[in-house]
Amino acid sequence: MTAHTARPARSRRRRRGASHASGRRRGTGRVWAALVALTVLGAAGFAAARWAPPGDGKARTDAGQKTVPDRTATPTSTPAPAPAPTTDARSTQRAKPAPSRETSSPTIPATGPGTFVTASGGSPKVGNGKPLRYRVEVETGLDLSTADVAEQVDRVLADPRGWTADGTSAFQRISSGAADFVVKVATPGTVDKICATQGLDTGGEYNCSVNDDVMVNLKRWELATQYYADNVRSYRALIINHEVGHFLHHGHVTCPGPGKPAPAMMQQIKGLKGCVPNVWPYDAQGRLITGPAVP
Repeated sequence: MTAHTARPARSRRRRRGASHASGRRRGTGRVWAALVALTVLGAAGFAAARWAPPGDGKARTDAGQKTVPDRTATPTSTPAPAPAPTTDARSTQRAKPAPSRETSSPTIPATGPGTFVTASGGSPKVGNGKPLRYRVEVETGLDLSTADVAEQVDRVLADPRGWTADGTSAFQRISSGAADFVVKVATPGTVDKICATQGLDTGGEYNCSVNDDVMVNLKRWELATQYYADNVRSYRALIINHEVGHFLHHGHVTCPGPGKPAPAMMQQIKGLKGCVPNVWPYDAQGRLITGPAVP
């Protein structure tokens, strides 16, 4: 350790006193000084060539090589990343899909012209026995697809938990000719007028079955009730099953007991009375869901 620390000291003295040295020692000192200077300049040049940024201003390193930093160089700060453009967030918001019809609040006209458009086509027969033929109609001017309404009605009447489970009822949709009953979706005002022909007061809120008309209040079709607000399509099934049930001469019943399924012939819009929501006349085992009769 002593020998290695002494040599640099002599070397430094030679460089400081180089102009006064003479003879061979002076020549050797000059050679060593020149070599040291060239080494320093070469190292500096290499470092400069190594760390000089490319023309595009972005730092790059050679892949697979380990870089040894120059400890005497002043460290440079890494540029902060540019902030993300705010236009991307606005574009994302604009790209969000619009809420579906069933999660939005549609406008319900108070009344309509009282004329109807019939859904085209028909359905196969479902159930046993001679089918009851029905049409599906939508009041003129409503923002509803008659084909979509007809498909939903068809599905309800064909469901094995529906009225065909009684073993005697059968249904088939038609678009022309004589029908046994007609399912009509109409504005509250039009429903009130048709239901009032048989002395029923639907008050702009309820559905009814009069003569051969199964009247579906547009407000209930679109908004359901508080008990079915998260499942509007299920409530539509309840409307069809309840009013077609009246056409089949089934009367009103009430809740059979706390926690039991609410019967389809119960006026569930007026409260569940301890029952749990249910839209079907029969259960999956073909048993009638009913309760005590009420006026």
